[in-house]
Amino acid sequence: MTRTAHTFAYAGSSSLTTAAGTGRMLGLETAGGLTPAGAEAHPQFFAGFLNSPQAAARALLAVADVAAARYYRRTLRASLDPVVTGNGDRLRFESFSGCCGVYARLDVLPEGLGGADTGHGTTNVDVNNPLREALSRLTGDDPLHLRVGPDELTVTTLDGPVVEKKVPLPDRWLRGFAESQAITTGFDLRAELTAAEAVRFLRSLPRTPAAGGAASAALWVVPAGRTLRPTTRPVPGAVCLPGPDRLAALQRVLRNATGLRVYGPPADGAGPTASAWEVGLPGMRLTLTLSPEPDRGFSGEGGVLEALATDTAAEDADLISVLLAWEPRIDPADLAEQSGLPVERVRAALTHLGTAGRVGYDLAEAAYFHRELPYDARRAERHNPRLVAARALLAEGAVTLDDGAGTAVVASGERRYQVRGTGGALSCTCQWWADYRGRRGPCKHALATRMARRAASHPDETTHPDTTHPDTTHPDTTHTTTPAGAAR
Repeated sequence: MTRTAHTFAYAGSSSLTTAAGTGRMLGLETAGGLTPAGAEAHPQFFAGFLNSPQAAARALLAVADVAAARYYRRTLRASLDPVVTGNGDRLRFESFSGCCGVYARLDVLPEGLGGADTGHGTTNVDVNNPLREALSRLTGDDPLHLRVGPDELTVTTLDGPVVEKKVPLPDRWLRGFAESQAITTGFDLRAELTAAEAVRFLRSLPRTPAAGGAASAALWVVPAGRTLRPTTRPVPGAVCLPGPDRLAALQRVLRNATGLRVYGPPADGAGPTASAWEVGLPGMRLTLTLSPEPDRGFSGEGGVLEALATDTAAEDADLISVLLAWEPRIDPADLAEQSGLPVERVRAALTHLGTAGRVGYDLAEAAYFHRELPYDARRAERHNPRLVAARALLAEGAVTLDDGAGTAVVASGERRYQVRGTGGALSCTCQWWADYRGRRGPCKHALATRMARRAASHPDETTHPDTTHPDTTHPDTTHTTTPAGAAR
């Protein structure tokens, strides 16, 4: 197991300053990123005013809080600068917790930005400790100028010293982005609270982990009038709140909250599920998405395995990728019309692109959006243990199909496992299926069976990607590989 260390090179340190006659200036410095014009060392996405500066400062701090936190094994360090994407009409700030169990996103919408156009592209922004302290002391709603990227003066002096940060960027961080996107596409709006009820409910939640450990940390809530009522089990209409202390970052913005929206899948009664908690702010939305359990990061959920296992999705993704165009709202139906592909194949292609960090999903608008992260999909495939194991089983000829009975026998080591299809889903006699029953994606035996059936139906196609293809790396970054857990 390895970790990739990225060196983010900034033209300077982000800062909050005050100048006579010009008010306050929040300057967020950018590292290398991608834009419609290609790779840029220090792209600029915005230079204008924030319409609700205090709320924006607190929401940005909440995203930084998640980036600096670990909600499982809290004694380990976690620090990663947030990602910012300019989508032409809005800015999106994203981060993942060090344990990959909490995904945070701040959407600064067109009504939250004033006085300038918003650019297109994705990069990391420097959020350092002095900046955090300055933002936390910000009071009042005096005009605040926001600059994302270097100003013209800085651009002319980029030959001078730069600020570098070297941070671990494990592959599971990318898989967490991909899995959270795949999971949230199946969410629906489950509850909506007014500002007063949202504040009351969120302030009632514990801010420390449950004493009984991760197994007892999941709560369930059900809509009750204008608020949410806790319950001990996943009754119909309930929403899972796995590890309520993981919503602590939302405490920063409660003074400015305009409401709370809760998203999740239908309760199946089988166990904890992921959920998303969106606080409305003036001209902004701050959303925290929680993994099903505090000790269970998104990176192992397996929601993208089916898409990764198909060559069709990979080929379709190449076509769909040229149509993304940094749009803030990507509608699969529109892409289907433009590409000539069925909507189902477009959705699979978008899932595949998500494994490279090239698309995200906005629950509030039920739409995908375009961004670029420093990976390619082939890297995610090679570092997904179940997918690698399934391909190995297929290559070894370990799958014996019985199409008449709709079953398969998979030889793995000295054991034989039976895989059976029911209504399009595959079950297995292995321990993984017994433990999770499909809630964390298919096991390696079911995945190998699916690929074997596809190969039998289309013998001219191959289910093996080009594993020699080089990774696509983030521009203007340096990559070094060190053993996991080594001193940094």
